[in-house]
Amino acid sequence: MPGIENLEPKLVWKHFDEIRKIPRCSKHEERIREYIVNFAQNQGLKTKVDHVGNVVVLKPATPGMENKPTVVLQGHMDMVCEKNSDVTFDFSKDPIQLKITGDLLTANGTTLGADNGIGLAISLAILEDTTVRHGPIESLYTIDEETGLTGAFAMKPDMLTGKIMLNLDSEDFGVITVGCAGGGDSTLELPIHMQPVLGGSEHIVVKVFGLRGGHSGVDIHEQRGNAIKILTRLLWKASQKCDFFIFDVKGGDKHNAIPREAYAKLALETKNKNSFVTELKAEEKDIYEEIKPIDPGFKVDVQSCDPPKTTLDKPSQTKLLNLVHGLPHGVHQMNYDIKTLVNTSTNLATISMKENAVVIGMSSRSPMKSALQDMRDRIRAIASLSGATVSEGTPYPGWKPDLQSKILALSKKIFKDMFKQEPKIEAIHAGLECGIIGEKFPGMDMISIGPTLKNPHSPEEQLHISTVGKFYNFLLKVLEAV
Repeated sequence: MPGIENLEPKLVWKHFDEIRKIPRCSKHEERIREYIVNFAQNQGLKTKVDHVGNVVVLKPATPGMENKPTVVLQGHMDMVCEKNSDVTFDFSKDPIQLKITGDLLTANGTTLGADNGIGLAISLAILEDTTVRHGPIESLYTIDEETGLTGAFAMKPDMLTGKIMLNLDSEDFGVITVGCAGGGDSTLELPIHMQPVLGGSEHIVVKVFGLRGGHSGVDIHEQRGNAIKILTRLLWKASQKCDFFIFDVKGGDKHNAIPREAYAKLALETKNKNSFVTELKAEEKDIYEEIKPIDPGFKVDVQSCDPPKTTLDKPSQTKLLNLVHGLPHGVHQMNYDIKTLVNTSTNLATISMKENAVVIGMSSRSPMKSALQDMRDRIRAIASLSGATVSEGTPYPGWKPDLQSKILALSKKIFKDMFKQEPKIEAIHAGLECGIIGEKFPGMDMISIGPTLKNPHSPEEQLHISTVGKFYNFLLKVLEAV
């Protein structure tokens, strides 16, 4: 792309430019793994690839620094693949299209993939850079961080020898992250019964769109609109005065992204259409007034659509609307000690229909196992009222802050020396692989750091270019000083 080759540090941007061309949606990391392994071999570096596809690249110490402790640089190979509905893009083959606007690097209607592509690029640049002074490095690249942390879960004890880890998956330069939330998914299935379409009906699709979406951990406190919840609210309210029959519903497609778009397809008698649209538009206006400070792009559209063969019967539809309208979404509890930190939340992430059921996906987070399980229990309790079944994914652990960490103390000192200000020390309400890796490798001294990235997991993802060079230079100083 014109312009990116002129950015500094050149090695970092060279690798990022290559990475953005490589398809790497979660669970499809084959080509990015091949790129990393081939790169390492060309550099004369040893690699390990484990049974699930995680990669470790080993770089020997700079001569004279062999006795320094081994440092693990860690990032994940996959990215969240999200696009706006009006964008034609195939994540399985198309390169991410980049745009530079001032200090911001974005994509064109898709996720940028800087989460965690910029972390990969930075670590690869360090592996290639012969001017860097450091002890032994193990550069770890995991699979499937975004949809289940399965790469980290699958790691064996012989994968790493280092006891210091720098996770490169944080998104705020000047912040050192020392803790994160754990989490777990819940999948609800509501049995439904279908009936023949009533005669004399019209068929419409109601679509909610234009919402910002975002990361269901780091953005959940902003109370951005949830397209599934808004769509359900519209239909629930309209159902109190109008008769209609749902025959399809869909929204969201990632457990860790706040859903930006959702739609429902309905059949209704022609005589009821005007009153239905009137009710819908009145509620849309109220919702817009409620969320316009955070989601000014919110819109509702009503269009004709192809007729179905069947629709939900009335009891199934009532159960569905009551269930989704009643399910929790958003912040449940703030942290008592750190007033600005979310403690417990849940994301109503996805909804879809299959032959005999509506499937709803939810993702809950908390650093406390008991609070996380309580949130999942609440979901199960609400589901039981409608006759829905619930299956729960394996929860992943949180990461408890260690404020006496040696790598934290060293990094704080170097940051202050370089930038003449103290870094912020924070825990985040999102899942990082540090929690799992810390459990698997007891005694691992860890921090999470990175350049500034805004709105990950959405097409509004923005990488702040000027922070990349600053972060790279900071990281080099840390590696030299360990």
